[in-house]
Amino acid sequence: MTLAEAFATARAQNRAALICYLPAGFPDPQTSAALIDAMVDSGADVVEVGLPYSDPLMDGPVIQRAVDQALAAGTTTETVLDIVQRVSGRGAQIAVMSYWNPIERYGVERFAKALARAGGVAVITPDLTPEEAGPWIIATDEAGIERVFLVAPSSSDDRISVVAGASSGFVYAASTMGVTGARATLGTAASELVSRVRPRTDLPIAVGVGVSTPDQARAVADFADGVIVGSALVRAALEAGDGAAAVAAVGALTASLAEGVRG
Repeated sequence: MTLAEAFATARAQNRAALICYLPAGFPDPQTSAALIDAMVDSGADVVEVGLPYSDPLMDGPVIQRAVDQALAAGTTTETVLDIVQRVSGRGAQIAVMSYWNPIERYGVERFAKALARAGGVAVITPDLTPEEAGPWIIATDEAGIERVFLVAPSSSDDRISVVAGASSGFVYAASTMGVTGARATLGTAASELVSRVRPRTDLPIAVGVGVSTPDQARAVADFADGVIVGSALVRAALEAGDGAAAVAAVGALTASLAEGVRG
């Protein structure tokens, strides 16, 4: 199955796809895989497996704390690929969220091919612009990996066209400016952004940054093809304590979010 098929399945069920994020290796590799399994079992259609990086430009304090734990546990790019391989057959599609530096250091072609072998289907690169993505576009096309670039409320219509044209999996619409993190309210920026992206691509549009509750997921599902949740799930794991409690907490929150996107 591909990302397109995951979105098509959700669309056939008259709902948005639920996309859940977790840094690989958090709080340790074994528990990380169990947390992803819980997400899949509880209704996630796609899981974003974060590649921990020491200089995260887009991550808020909750995700930064989890990334620090993953790095302290010895998580490397090879660890991330191993976790992808362990969870890729569970039923959800697995995408990697990574800043560009770790991919470039690992080797652009090498990373794309290794991810494909591990069963991953896409990579989200929040700090890579289409203008600088030439080698990445070639490598992902050759490996059969889909690319996801980001647009924001500040993006001009011309910029949206460029980003959408370079994307191949879905278009990631950041609901607000700034770093990741739960928001009490989302306002109208997300829906306005999606309405500007729609005429410029046939790809699914998924909204992330700030979505944290079932009610917010339900609201976003009314106008987007996918709902992305990250910080709320990471916070649930952080606050739960030990591994078993974290798995239970993440599973429960994912299930409630899955109900939300089903409206």
